[in-house]
Amino acid sequence: MLRSVIPSLLILFTASVLLGSCSGPATIAITHVTVIDVTGGPAQPDSTVLVSGAHIAAVGPSSSVATPRGAKLVDGSSKFLIPGLADMHLHLSGSGEPDGSREFFLPLLIANGITTVRDMGGKVEYLKKLRGEIASGQRLGPQIFFTGPYLDGNPPSFQPSIVVENAAEGIAAVDNLAAEGVDFIKVQSRLQPDGYFAIASESKKLGIRFVGHVPDSITVAQASDAGQASIEHLTGVLLGCSTREDELRQRQLIHPSKETASQARERERIWQRDLLNSYSETKASALVRKFAENHTWQVPTLVLLMDLVYLSPSNSHENDPRLKYVPQSVQTVWKQGRSELLQNATAQDFRHRTESAERSLEVVGKMNAGGVRLMAGTDSAAPNVFPGFGLEEELTSLARAGLTPLQALQAATTGPAEFLGKANEQGRIAAGQRADLVLLDADPLRDIRNTRQIRAVVLNGKLLERSDLDALLAGAAQFASSH
Repeated sequence: MLRSVIPSLLILFTASVLLGSCSGPATIAITHVTVIDVTGGPAQPDSTVLVSGAHIAAVGPSSSVATPRGAKLVDGSSKFLIPGLADMHLHLSGSGEPDGSREFFLPLLIANGITTVRDMGGKVEYLKKLRGEIASGQRLGPQIFFTGPYLDGNPPSFQPSIVVENAAEGIAAVDNLAAEGVDFIKVQSRLQPDGYFAIASESKKLGIRFVGHVPDSITVAQASDAGQASIEHLTGVLLGCSTREDELRQRQLIHPSKETASQARERERIWQRDLLNSYSETKASALVRKFAENHTWQVPTLVLLMDLVYLSPSNSHENDPRLKYVPQSVQTVWKQGRSELLQNATAQDFRHRTESAERSLEVVGKMNAGGVRLMAGTDSAAPNVFPGFGLEEELTSLARAGLTPLQALQAATTGPAEFLGKANEQGRIAAGQRADLVLLDADPLRDIRNTRQIRAVVLNGKLLERSDLDALLAGAAQFASSH
């Protein structure tokens, strides 16, 4: 009994110490730091940033910004300051254990400089409660925006879901979720056209945006034209670049009742080969233009695609040191997901996965070059996607797709702020902005991987120095070891 109580007491003690220690003085002064202008302006060396309460009070040359008496001084010499990062696709209760999101998920986000998140599928009551605890100061955590349950066909792909089988049910679902105060409506893959387009129409009527998967039953171009605000995981995008799009969509929807498992795998293998072989530069360019014209944002979640959807035997996390932060119960789910994707896979399957991964990176690069807006998201805690750490991998993958380090940073700062309608409040380092900041030991504009070298985080005006972040990680590891 005592052994089971001690980890919980340690976690509570760590949290209480951090909540007390990071309240600090009224003003924080980060001096002699290089401020990264994520809007595209030149970096500002030898700057001082003053934080007062939950907002940035001043930004300017250290020679001209006076440091108030009694301020908490943070020496930023040889260091770089960026806005807090946003993960625009995750699931805070995705571990299947709500307490886990509080005790291992949230600390990992903060320790990795993530100060804003968009939860893309969960229970409204839980997310409201968690957001309230963070807003009231009871708990350290990022700013949360959320969709609530998925709207999906019958049977739904995931839970929690609201089943929508016709237009009337789609309208009712949107009305009910809007009344509950969700920030977005989330659509899923099994919706039929009448339900989907009713959701689109009702969302527009109520002034609430809908986001999510492109249903298998419609084209990605139709989803863009219908006003879907963001498309996740590139769903439907590669299919939309195929010269055989209509045929392949119909084949995708056919599931013969007397088909054996091996026959199903062979059918899927042929389908994947035909999809890759029918890729069209002309169709891809037209789709990019449509996304740009319709202001259809993309959240590719490349880390999810590379580490799960396009899984190969070489993508192993068996000895990953980050596993110490992941509860054993969650690791069990991860191992099962990985095992299912590797089971009975052939060399041809792995070649298809590798080619699909390369094609996905290519298309993301084309979208970026064509003016399509991108946001960074991870789908944590999907198998093999580590909460917090996954965003660093996503930014690196965006750079592999052709984004500059600045553009990758924008996908996690200014882009999310604009998408959330908060551009005047967050996403930049300027007076009046929300005080969410990340202090780095190396220049992220030279190498986006330098976002991993975190020295301190300012979370809604609260300073967390390296020792505080290490304590959060230790608390997460302690929780994981006992769960």
